[in-house]
Amino acid sequence: MEGVFTYLGAIFGHGQMLFVSHLVLVAIIVLAIAKMATKSLRAVPTGTQNVMEAYLGGVIAMGKDVIGEELARKYLPLVAAVGLFIFVSNVIGIIPGFEAPTSNINITLPLALLVFFYYNYEGIRENGVIKYFAHFAGPVKLLAPLMFPIEIVSHISRIISLSFRLFGNIKGDDLFLWVLLMLVPFIAPLPAYLLLTFSALLQTFVFMILIYVYLAGAVAMEDDH
Repeated sequence: MEGVFTYLGAIFGHGQMLFVSHLVLVAIIVLAIAKMATKSLRAVPTGTQNVMEAYLGGVIAMGKDVIGEELARKYLPLVAAVGLFIFVSNVIGIIPGFEAPTSNINITLPLALLVFFYYNYEGIRENGVIKYFAHFAGPVKLLAPLMFPIEIVSHISRIISLSFRLFGNIKGDDLFLWVLLMLVPFIAPLPAYLLLTFSALLQTFVFMILIYVYLAGAVAMEDDH
């Protein structure tokens, strides 16, 4: 949305540098949160440590029903880090004068590619190349020539689904807020912030749960997840 004022845009200009600067800002915020949560660890957590421990517990609980507690803990670093990054990125866009990095396909696409390559890597590592790709053919050997290409296309489409779902929803939220602020800049947007915050949280949750779902399908094939 070139022409819309942003604080970082006033410094670095619009275009790709605008998103790069906001991406760096989000990274700094995430690292600052992690630093605050771990700088003085206590047996009875308080402050940021308490919030982050509750968050990590929630992520494990989310993955427990999908992939089992042991694997949910194993993949906790990836899911929790991606979730925190996406949530901070989404929320940044709600603040006037800032833009959500996740409203740019150049940010959401690498995230989707990261998930795609990682869950396939884990599937191959856990099951072996032959067993992993044999699963794509389905249980009926007669239908294997039909099922295998369908499964391949299905898996590749996950990249588009993950990236465009997050990008489209956050971009739509940004446009909605932008129009609202232009029409009634003071009173009317206030209830909208609650809706946009919920949307930011929802999109984060969807992305995180899908990571667990894809990992479950890749590493726990024998359980028919």
